[in-house]
Amino acid sequence: MRYLRPAALAAASLVLLLAIDGAGVSAGATAPVAAAAPRIRATVLPDRSGPPAQRVRDLYSGAAFDACTAPPLDTLRAWHGTSPYGAVGIYTSGSQRGCAQPGLTADWVRQARAMGWRFLPVHVGLQAPCSELKGKPQRIDPARAAQQGRAEAAEAVRSLTAVGLGKGSPVFLDIEAYPMQDPACGQAVVDFALGWTQGLHAVGYRSGFYSSLDSGVADLAAAARAGSSPLPDTLWYARWDDHADTADSGALTSDLWADRQRVHQYRGNVTETYGGATLTVDRNQVDAPLAG
Repeated sequence: MRYLRPAALAAASLVLLLAIDGAGVSAGATAPVAAAAPRIRATVLPDRSGPPAQRVRDLYSGAAFDACTAPPLDTLRAWHGTSPYGAVGIYTSGSQRGCAQPGLTADWVRQARAMGWRFLPVHVGLQAPCSELKGKPQRIDPARAAQQGRAEAAEAVRSLTAVGLGKGSPVFLDIEAYPMQDPACGQAVVDFALGWTQGLHAVGYRSGFYSSLDSGVADLAAAARAGSSPLPDTLWYARWDDHADTADSGALTSDLWADRQRVHQYRGNVTETYGGATLTVDRNQVDAPLAG
């Protein structure tokens, strides 16, 4: 706005008063436009237990990979110490996992742990109501999203227990990218993630959330700013920018999940060979508590 000196300001005020009609609205002016409703509203669920205490020994900073099927133990032996990776993402549960997991057993976890590997357990269940993924047709019901999230948390815990990953372990809810046109779709994803977190906290597990930085993570960031709770403890965001970091990016700003609570999937579908063993993996940078 241009600065006006006192005399000019008085003259301008007189002109404005003359332009006001009897109803108190400037002649020719339109009525004020109502502010648009926020995309994500606050949802608050009871969370009596809260997350398990963050133990220093659980924290991991470094490179991790995830592969569709849990790698053979011989491959993990070949990769440990020869690759840059010290942690591996494993798809422990969910009705919509993309690959079978015939080798993922308690003995597999025990032996991989003995080698020194850490784990990012992943659960792939219901997807966003507006998801366009034909291969994952089961969708969140917006009317029951929080309830469904709690049910999926219970399923995830049963699978974690079966493979020997006990209380205090995180497990990441995998919500694949979805279109952002429909706020109701984003709200359903948020409510589902809150119910998921509530269910995990109630039985002593940590909650994680994986999604695209431009869809699920953006909506969860909006939920955090709106005051929703309980939010997932760790955010695993997919942005394939080839930057091996956990820096602020997009909707994920410095005030959100900033206390060693981030995993960044920065490149996908890369074929790598170490120690004579080859895998196709996604690359990740971690600064967060992991299972081990």
